[in-house]
Amino acid sequence: MEEKLVLRLESAVARLEALSTGFTARSLPEIGDVAPLDPSILAFDDLLGQYLARVSAAAEKIGGQVLDVTKILQEAFTVLRELLVKVKQTQKPDLAGLAEFLKPLNEVISQANKLTEGRRSDFFNHLKAAVDSLSALAWIAYTGKECGMSMPTAHVEESWQMAEFYNNKILVEYKSKDPNHVEWAKALKELYFPGLRDYVKSNYPLGPVWSSTGKAVTAAPRPSAPAPPPPPPVSLFTSESSQASSSTAYKQGMSAVFQEINSGKPVTSGLRKVTDDMKTKNRADRTGVVGSGEKETRTSSPSFSKAGPPKLELQMGRKWVVENQIGKKNLVIDDCDAKQSVYIFGCKDSVLQVQGKVNNITVDKCTKMGVVFKDVVAAFEIVNCNGVEVQCQGSAPTISVDNTAGCQLYLSKDSLGVSITTAKSSEINVLVPGSEPDGDWGEHSLPQQFVHIFKDGHFETTPVSHSGG
Repeated sequence: MEEKLVLRLESAVARLEALSTGFTARSLPEIGDVAPLDPSILAFDDLLGQYLARVSAAAEKIGGQVLDVTKILQEAFTVLRELLVKVKQTQKPDLAGLAEFLKPLNEVISQANKLTEGRRSDFFNHLKAAVDSLSALAWIAYTGKECGMSMPTAHVEESWQMAEFYNNKILVEYKSKDPNHVEWAKALKELYFPGLRDYVKSNYPLGPVWSSTGKAVTAAPRPSAPAPPPPPPVSLFTSESSQASSSTAYKQGMSAVFQEINSGKPVTSGLRKVTDDMKTKNRADRTGVVGSGEKETRTSSPSFSKAGPPKLELQMGRKWVVENQIGKKNLVIDDCDAKQSVYIFGCKDSVLQVQGKVNNITVDKCTKMGVVFKDVVAAFEIVNCNGVEVQCQGSAPTISVDNTAGCQLYLSKDSLGVSITTAKSSEINVLVPGSEPDGDWGEHSLPQQFVHIFKDGHFETTPVSHSGG
């Protein structure tokens, strides 16, 4: 009796904390409900009160679109809590039933995705970081090794890696501009690391535990199919005559053409005669000049892309090829090994994540391309690119940048010993982590101008240093 009373009091305290942080009434469980008495649900309420409340408080100070996406983030975690409560009252569903069960969560994530569509705003990195992080909540869909997903804890970690790409850009951009944005980005990361990751690891390491005696989840019945269209009208020609004519023409083929030529009849006897008024040069409504409007219409709508079809495939078991990907933010290569290489060519406005160690990675002729990778054995190469951002989460012995304008390199602590080579490139910035775990990133620009002085029989080359004066 005393234990239940203590749990009820803890639930009441969690509700009061949620009220103080601005959560909606939808996220607050009833005091008399049995769900808050479950330790896993109580732990989730602690997660909301400790981590999500911090993100919400920072968003309130920023306002605008950051506050809007944070509210959707709150709603998504609220829906996840409701699903965790239902899991304990529901039998394990089949694939169709699972889709119906997860429908409320999918609707919230779809609502969040709409915020990143259209014209980019000044807070695009905030929106992408929050929206991409929501994929971590899909750990609840794990039903076993056969489902094709990573284990729940690993899924949370992998999902956050994509969001961290944009989260780090917020930390760099607002490091010396606005501490509220820095606080929001740090709080967002801690919501997942260690927040959600440790929660899933402690309570659901093997996925949700469904009830054996609860109610079953069934997929919503599909609407009845419309009646089939009426049969086509009868042809004006009978089927026999049409079949006969087609078969006769097929059998005759080119032999009929030669018979007609060899018959002795004039070859042009069946052709229409072109009179003078039908000739283009004599027609007032036709000119030899092609209008600009007509020319633009013809060239603006090609039947296929000149760059070629998009590719993301493993060739000959040795080389991953990623080509002509346009506007794809969720490209992933997860089944790779240290003997394989990755070649990225002709991509634009896309993000690729390489999950695993590979021999080398080459980025060639790409624009506004982001690459997140763990480890490379040989080198990471950037050639003929414009506006590339690369994040190394593990180690890389060599990074080379050639004939590239605009390149941001994010290094991990394990890759600080990397050798970076640049040639014919400009605007190369390298960002390194701070000395403390929560410290700010340090940004260093690599020189692109050099002074060459002939001295003592040889040239001495030094980078140009710019002073504030």
